[in-house]
Amino acid sequence: MSRLIYQHGMTLILPLEFHETVVGHCRRKLAGEFLSTESPEKKAYGLVAGTRTGAVLEVGACFPLKKNARSREPFRGQMDYLMQKHAVRSETPLEKRGWVADPDEWNEVGRKCSDLGLMLLGTYHMHRVGWNHDMLRDTPTVLDAILGKKSSMVMFIVSMVNPDSPVIRAFFEGNPELEIPILSRSSG
Repeated sequence: MSRLIYQHGMTLILPLEFHETVVGHCRRKLAGEFLSTESPEKKAYGLVAGTRTGAVLEVGACFPLKKNARSREPFRGQMDYLMQKHAVRSETPLEKRGWVADPDEWNEVGRKCSDLGLMLLGTYHMHRVGWNHDMLRDTPTVLDAILGKKSSMVMFIVSMVNPDSPVIRAFFEGNPELEIPILSRSSG
């Protein structure tokens, strides 16, 4: 798969059907409506694929992920270390925070992208708890920026602090200073 390179003035087109896919995934997980094939956690994480024409990225597919590999080694130890070093404390214990995409699921999405002629643009994950210093939680945390650094991907932050008014923002490599404006439109 080709790597995404940041360009000043980038914009991102997010068709409404994919906006609804992402928000619907987050709402379902928040409601505790878990599929039998997924990790039963109130966390939503997924991959976003699409195309690039000049400075315009257009989402062409969203893949909600089901399996969190965070609880098995070597991922558990790596994530525990990063959480201890960089995470801000919240209501969820550090050892239960974070998501690691299952390698088999990641590879399957890569095959689907290839079949569809799409490139992997990035990842999405939700923030669901407001913090005193960041009530809306619609920007990357320090930990998000560390995890996104040198990924060559867009990190979509989905603020579900108020599930009735979700906010989706996009940042290259999770860098709060490299926001990519999102334009919504109907598909087709």
